[in-house]
Amino acid sequence: MWIFLGLISCLFLGFYDIAKKYSLKDNAVIPVLFFASATGSALFLPFIVASHSGWLPEPSLFFVPNITWQVHGLILMKSLLVGASWIFAYFALRQLPLTIVTPIRATGPIWTLLGALIVYHESYNWQQWVGITLVLFFFYMFSLAGNKEGIRFKNNRWIYFILIATLLGSISTLYDKYLIAHYPRMAVQAWFSVYMIPVFFPFLAFLWFPRRKKGFPFQWRWSIVVIGILLTIADFAYFYALTDDRALITILSVLRRTSVVISFVGGAILFKEGNIKHKAWALAGILAGVLLVVFGS
Repeated sequence: MWIFLGLISCLFLGFYDIAKKYSLKDNAVIPVLFFASATGSALFLPFIVASHSGWLPEPSLFFVPNITWQVHGLILMKSLLVGASWIFAYFALRQLPLTIVTPIRATGPIWTLLGALIVYHESYNWQQWVGITLVLFFFYMFSLAGNKEGIRFKNNRWIYFILIATLLGSISTLYDKYLIAHYPRMAVQAWFSVYMIPVFFPFLAFLWFPRRKKGFPFQWRWSIVVIGILLTIADFAYFYALTDDRALITILSVLRRTSVVISFVGGAILFKEGNIKHKAWALAGILAGVLLVVFGS
């Protein structure tokens, strides 16, 4: 069952990236972020209300338990961290090809691993260090492929944006490890989704709205709603899989990470992006390094 849930999470994450790219094409970033996040919040609010009013029994799969204000603060910190990551990622994704963004995002586990080395003082074997080296080497090869499209990694601010987003996402993964280990998964996911609204609303009201006539105009697309739905399902499947005592976190991590293959293929087919052969080899090398890191543990 947990493997099936991992595959579901992988599938929906892949389509989530494609929906983001479609929604952001020649569009204003902040409103897309806000309304996509509002969709996720809207999906969880009925379960929060039903749980707190007693309409939803505690054994239910969707029951959201009460948590202390201290835990609310910890979840709000996660929302702030993820919000920062998404702002950088969405701005970069609007400007860069999806087949450039996905291989960079695929390096996420490496930064998580290095973060765990610092934060949790974890030690790694030779296979994992070989995996890290492979990822860094093929990331360099990938930058050469980007040069052929006029995207110079050293001088392109959008590349730095997606790198910052990936690093922040890796920090969030480490933080998730702590939250899920100590607090109910539904409480974490539900309140995280709700808190994304106050995180993004100030950007919408005070940054984008007064300047809405400058830059890209906002275009409503139903794919924006799809973004929130796909991410909610992907994360729900992943967190629920983790509750299975037989679940192997390493396998689940690999399954989720392979979602970049779906995104990559989507970028090649749906958005007609170029230089696919060279970028595909670089992506394969990065994923091979990630596999060594995960299964070498």
